[in-house]
Amino acid sequence: MAIKVTMPRLSDTMTEGTVATWLKKVGDKVSEGDILAEIETDKATMEFESFNEGTLLHIGIQEGETAPVDSLLAIIGKEGEDISALLAGGDAPAASSEASEPKADAPAAEAKTETAAPAKAAALPKGVIVVTMPRLSDTMTEGTVATWLKKVGDTVAEGDILAEIETDKATMEFESFNAGTLLYIGIQEGSTAPVDSLLAIIGPAGTDISGVADNFTAGGAATASAPAAEETKTAPAAEKATEAPAETSNGGRILASPLAKKIASDKGISLNQVKGSGENGRIVKSDIENFTPSAQTQTAASAPAAKQEASAPAAPKVFVPAGEVYTEEIKNSQMRKIIAKRLAESLFTAPHYNLVIEVSMDEAMQARAAINSVPDTKVSFNDMVIKACALALKKHPKINSQWKEDAIIINHHVNIGVAVAVEDGLVVPVLKFTDAMSLSQIGGSVRDLAGRAKNKKLGPQEMEGSTFTVSNLGMFGITEFNSIINQPNSAILSVGAIVEKPVVKNGQIVVGNTMMLSLACDHRTIDGATGAQFLQTLKQYIESPVTMLA
Repeated sequence: MAIKVTMPRLSDTMTEGTVATWLKKVGDKVSEGDILAEIETDKATMEFESFNEGTLLHIGIQEGETAPVDSLLAIIGKEGEDISALLAGGDAPAASSEASEPKADAPAAEAKTETAAPAKAAALPKGVIVVTMPRLSDTMTEGTVATWLKKVGDTVAEGDILAEIETDKATMEFESFNAGTLLYIGIQEGSTAPVDSLLAIIGPAGTDISGVADNFTAGGAATASAPAAEETKTAPAAEKATEAPAETSNGGRILASPLAKKIASDKGISLNQVKGSGENGRIVKSDIENFTPSAQTQTAASAPAAKQEASAPAAPKVFVPAGEVYTEEIKNSQMRKIIAKRLAESLFTAPHYNLVIEVSMDEAMQARAAINSVPDTKVSFNDMVIKACALALKKHPKINSQWKEDAIIINHHVNIGVAVAVEDGLVVPVLKFTDAMSLSQIGGSVRDLAGRAKNKKLGPQEMEGSTFTVSNLGMFGITEFNSIINQPNSAILSVGAIVEKPVVKNGQIVVGNTMMLSLACDHRTIDGATGAQFLQTLKQYIESPVTMLA
């Protein structure tokens, strides 16, 4: 019996999917576990495997088409089986003309869809594929092309890196899922465009694509005109004329991977001096690690100091400072734009209030010293605060909530986001099921996530699903501050520095160590008394760490 295969829900926020590539065609045999297609979700392009076996009788969503979750994707059954009843069931968005031979008594609606499909396919020349700006993270609405690694006229193989695209969270490599020749570039380097805008066109060499870019309207994005395509055709000749063997550049841009740029920046190495060994002379990690600077740049700065000492004028009676007004404009990155947008939305939609409490850290300092005396163990005070928060949230689940217009969602699982400062802004990697982790496991996970966040190596799924957030500026000497809630969370804890100062214990003034904690709450979900009770429990755990073992 034939089986309907529907568009799967491949992520928690996915509402629709785009078929990037079909790996099977109508009439092919399908075994359980075979990859049917590559499906582009709101987060990534993922392989979709078959849970059934038989013959692929019908394809309901063609390559490049988008359809809602649960739409008819395909039909699998016995070879030659009649599937007209399934196609007439009402949930098939479009019947492919190659799915099965039309029956004499088939409904009129089926005949209409069979003639409509070829008409749509005829809009593109044979073998031509339109590549759109991908959605590389759950919050991405637009992307910036940082670097093109292919130019018009280059041959593209499946799996080749087409470009580096800067999203709101990271700069990510975008690989091609198709093979052919790069015929057109729709978004130039440094330009920003919405998701689903025309990024490129790939197809057989020499194919006439005039009018394809002008007629592309997916997502309502503005596309480059035909003259722009002609300009890109002349670009390779100009690039060859200006190409220098020592500088792996593309139109004045140095081609280097994000990791190579980061390592070069940390080591103070100029990318102009490095010769790339990657594709099209691209500089990769190994090029930076194996680079040895020449001595010619070290002698340039040693001469001009003697001139000024030779002609020292008499001290002027009136000193009038002179100079020039100097400003610098830095283009907002995608990450900075999204941070601004989301924090403004949070502050202006959620009524914030802050609760502050002072915590004694004497016992916590002794406990940390004892824990870190164990070989291969390293726990920070921030790790202890995260563990205490996880346990306190289990006792006060209303803090672990989120607001919706028609209901308040109480999360009984604890996923704590840890705010990490990176070069372009702030990211919040998430520790899943934090309450089930030990202190040493929390410490190791935080160090791993923070390190990869600073190198822009975090995946979008590692920054999703937080139910509560911790932000710590104590390492910078900040004693107290208030944070903006990381929605959809209802609260965020701000952790200050540990300060040595006089305190009163048992009626005596003694030297003690204290730390300020500030809890920002969304008043729509958390009342003042609820927040205060949470802070009392948190204070008990931190001031007596042994209670976290109970």
